[in-house]
Amino acid sequence: MRFFLLFTPLLLMALLVQSGFWVPSYSRQSQANPQRLQQFIHASIGDAKILNPILNADSASSDIVEKVFDGLLDLDDNLQLRGRLATSWETHEVLYLRINHNASIADGSQPNARQLREKIQTWLKTQADLQERLQAIQILPAQQQNFEVFLPDKTRIAVNLNIPETLHFQLSQVVPDFFKRLTALLGDNYEENRPWLQWLPKPEQHKPVILDAVKKDFPTFEHNPVLRFYLRKNVLFHDGEVFDAEDVLFTYQALMNPKNLSPRTSDFEPIKSLKVHDAHTVDVIYKRLFSPAINAWMIGILPEHRLNQQALLQEQQQRGISGKAAENFGLRDSDFNRHPIGTGAFKFVSWRSDEQIHLQRNAHYWEGAPLYQDYFYRIIPDTVTRELEFRSGAIDAYNPQPYQVKRYQQDPDYQYFSSLQTAYTYIGYNQRRPLFQDARLRKALGLALNVEEIMAYVLYEQGERISGPYPKNTRWYNPEVKPLAYDPAMALSLLAELGWQRNREGWLEKDGKILEFTLITNHGNALRKAILSIAQDHWRRIGIRCHTQVFEWAVFLQDFVNPGQFDAVVLGWSMGIDPDLYQIWHSSQSGKHQLNFIAYQNAKADQLIEQIRETYDLNKQQQLTRQLHQQIAADHAYTFLYAPLKTQVLDKKIVMQTADGNYVKIPEPHSGDLMFHFKRWKKLEIMPRF
Repeated sequence: MRFFLLFTPLLLMALLVQSGFWVPSYSRQSQANPQRLQQFIHASIGDAKILNPILNADSASSDIVEKVFDGLLDLDDNLQLRGRLATSWETHEVLYLRINHNASIADGSQPNARQLREKIQTWLKTQADLQERLQAIQILPAQQQNFEVFLPDKTRIAVNLNIPETLHFQLSQVVPDFFKRLTALLGDNYEENRPWLQWLPKPEQHKPVILDAVKKDFPTFEHNPVLRFYLRKNVLFHDGEVFDAEDVLFTYQALMNPKNLSPRTSDFEPIKSLKVHDAHTVDVIYKRLFSPAINAWMIGILPEHRLNQQALLQEQQQRGISGKAAENFGLRDSDFNRHPIGTGAFKFVSWRSDEQIHLQRNAHYWEGAPLYQDYFYRIIPDTVTRELEFRSGAIDAYNPQPYQVKRYQQDPDYQYFSSLQTAYTYIGYNQRRPLFQDARLRKALGLALNVEEIMAYVLYEQGERISGPYPKNTRWYNPEVKPLAYDPAMALSLLAELGWQRNREGWLEKDGKILEFTLITNHGNALRKAILSIAQDHWRRIGIRCHTQVFEWAVFLQDFVNPGQFDAVVLGWSMGIDPDLYQIWHSSQSGKHQLNFIAYQNAKADQLIEQIRETYDLNKQQQLTRQLHQQIAADHAYTFLYAPLKTQVLDKKIVMQTADGNYVKIPEPHSGDLMFHFKRWKKLEIMPRF
């Protein structure tokens, strides 16, 4: 027995030592599994929700969607637009000037359409830039126009109008101030007493609604910017069907179908119509000035043949859906959302909820097949587990937590990338709740929160303070607006103005009610969970009772954020470079499944957002965005926290293959998108020497 006890540990130790010679190490992992070099495995904190480009609104879904679908355009590595499913595009403009027979123009005359055209042609001779862009002026005859008006109760009223003669202008490019400059000829009162607004149908109580609709749909001065896209030929969807202009038209129709509840509808609402010229040419005609128009077409294009009415009806029958469920069946209910088919570089294979999503390279991709055979998106909520799996080689990429960053900076086995993101983290207050409807209370909550403590102890200085809704590294951000300082005394003073006083237990109380609410966030994000705890503690110090809850991502969105059923939330936005913030901040976008889920409403902010959308001059846009930044910051709808540094690490054996077949280091991205060249990435068996 003594002999056994003495030599057994020695025997076990010998076995462990010799196993090092036959068990593959991290550096030799491909020897046991050569196929591993063909797989790229990415780790995420949360699962995707819906794999449909017009329906998804979360980053996990977007990560998959951008690999499965192509848009007409996207941004290159220098953040400039480039063609994808569209090879090229051009912009021109059609304008309409409706003849107001009741008006006197600047010279005192009341001209008809022919006479006014002659006067405008003479005036244009003094406007060299406009004359150069003008291609034609035509006279459209008077006509009767029928259209439908939706009343507040959703009923429809048919309206018949006698539309007068109209001057039709064709310009080679968009001229936003065309009609403003024409005022010198038409006078300041041309729009008054328009005859087509004088007759309205009964009953009388509907006149205000109908009048507003007529003014909107039949303005005196109408801008119709036109985007013409020339589509790429010989592009196939993953099921072998050919992509063409009908798919672009269908994607637009699906976006605008209210049954689908797309969170991106507002980007496409300004469209008047789409005109398909042929299989590879389509015009997008806008009903008013809309400067962000072209950026919206980075959205993934859907396959019409898979999702049209006939296809959805067939799916209902196959799944045995009938009755009321069949009546309500739409794009949101389709199996397509879990089995997507696009034209992208990767094809969908499988999805195991809360485990992983598997994609496979598209061998027939129009730009050439990716080098990686498989792409796996694994859901690993725990931060420690993610790091352990990364260091063991079980995953190839993840975003390390701030406290993990320093070790990678000093580790020769990894490539390290860090850049300021076009993103930010915030605490948002639901203004549907009476408690949060006064900006002074929201400001007090921000003043009572020591964000510098979050920066130091949660973010480990891997970020920068922010004060407003635009990415800090864009021209739209207003550097004159400073972040809120930590000032609990001022916070208490503001709360006292609102009638909140400490009770015997130290809690702030008014009218017998304690100032309390619940702050929520999603599971799997350690930074947001830490912010919950810090905010709860800081608010407790001044007498505010804050409860905290953390939910699994899908539940968090479906049960709380999308329906607006929460008090306050810790979240973040991943932004682009577009100055348009309509979806997030305009008061009209606060409905179910829309992105203004805190129900922010401010008439001045709405006006600025609308002006930004109608401004094509970048310098003027910048002035407006900085005013919007200032207004939103003053309203304290969010407590803006920080813009994070995006830190990413990769095994040094992952390289990029150049066009001539050589391998180089993964380039530092100008755009901040490390995976911009992902289709050309490859994992080598041994570490290269460069």
